[in-house]
Amino acid sequence: MVEQLLINNDDYYVPDANQLVTEDDTPVDNFASEKQQRLLVGSLYSSAQQHTFLAAANVGIYHTDGQPAIVPDIFLSLDVQVPENWWEKQNRCYMVWRFGKPPEVVIEIVSNKEGDELGKKLQIYEHMRASYYIIYDPNQQLGEKVVRVYELRGRRYFESQETWLEQVGLGITLWEGEFESRHDSWLRWCQQDGTILPTGDERASQAEQRASQAEQRAQILAERLRAMGIDPDTI
Repeated sequence: MVEQLLINNDDYYVPDANQLVTEDDTPVDNFASEKQQRLLVGSLYSSAQQHTFLAAANVGIYHTDGQPAIVPDIFLSLDVQVPENWWEKQNRCYMVWRFGKPPEVVIEIVSNKEGDELGKKLQIYEHMRASYYIIYDPNQQLGEKVVRVYELRGRRYFESQETWLEQVGLGITLWEGEFESRHDSWLRWCQQDGTILPTGDERASQAEQRASQAEQRAQILAERLRAMGIDPDTI
């Protein structure tokens, strides 16, 4: 079943959202993947971004009429946002024909050899024309490479050695450290100079550290003024 839209006197057809499976409520992720997904999505929203964007984890993307949705672990789409009424059926997942474009970045986190990330999924994202397809394989299930970056050039993906994603103004990097009480190696977004995009907690910790350092400097200055016979409270 389809619904008909009339635009500029031309007939356009898009699938009827009421006939699509927008969610199945089936939990399938492991602890590591779920935490990695939240790190990537959360750090985007907690960082000051100039662009309007939509980032999500485990949300279906409908890309072709008659085909089921594909559900990347993470996607990033620039210059779009979720409609205000996101509970309406047609707004619950990413339908390319409604947003007017595919996401720029899709990321898959490999936890076993069953996902076919180098086969069927690559072909789907290539057909969907996502600018970048990133495969993060922390346990090297698919080979020696931990991170693979595919860039769309024309109609085909080509594997790139470049981790700076020029079209979105972000890079990716492997980072060793602690996230939510778990020390591990993580995939992180970064600036062109390699500086990682901080999470909200990291931003708060940095601000707290700066405030503490400023207070210490103020105390040292006050003590020096008192040593000179000057009351800092009268300045």
